[in-house]
Amino acid sequence: MRRFLKGLGGIALFCALGIALQPRAVAQENRYLAGQFLIATPEMGDPRFAETIIYMINHDERGAMGLVINSPVAKGPLSDLFKALGREPKPTEKTVILHYGGPVEPDRLYVLHSSEYSGKGTSVVGPGVAVSGDSAVLEAIAEGKGPRQSLLIFGYAGWAPGQLESEINAGAWFSIPADPALIFDSNAETKWQRAMAKRKVKA
Repeated sequence: MRRFLKGLGGIALFCALGIALQPRAVAQENRYLAGQFLIATPEMGDPRFAETIIYMINHDERGAMGLVINSPVAKGPLSDLFKALGREPKPTEKTVILHYGGPVEPDRLYVLHSSEYSGKGTSVVGPGVAVSGDSAVLEAIAEGKGPRQSLLIFGYAGWAPGQLESEINAGAWFSIPADPALIFDSNAETKWQRAMAKRKVKA
């Protein structure tokens, strides 16, 4: 993994070896903010989340989990990613972009993707959007049989019970309905500004 990211100009966050590609439990029905966007406000005090958009994977009385969707950090051949994961390289010329998904478990890979694809470890989160945490989705992408749209994301954002609600009440975040077109848009630099434009101004 170090070699892959060093060659791509990656950051130290993804230096851990032995990527675990294990599916995580994901809510099948939306509860609270699951399946919605969580948008950092200009008042966000945590620099790790400044100007971020998070697609919420799970949110209930036990806490919350989401993936940052507008923070690409490295780009390179998919075959090199297979090597970095300690797997047999696939005969593919595809190039992939790796994204920072949050500070928790930064060595864990999630593939956020359009929901027409379903494989081992896939869970549908919201309309048109699913998440997979198994290497089978990478093999499908390499073979041209994977999801039509996808983001490869390392790490996630997580909150203890009641923590996210407190941060929202403090003005650090607001939520809006998720837009799959924005999730998979290739222009990551303007995603936050476009999401901010959707914010409803309360009278």
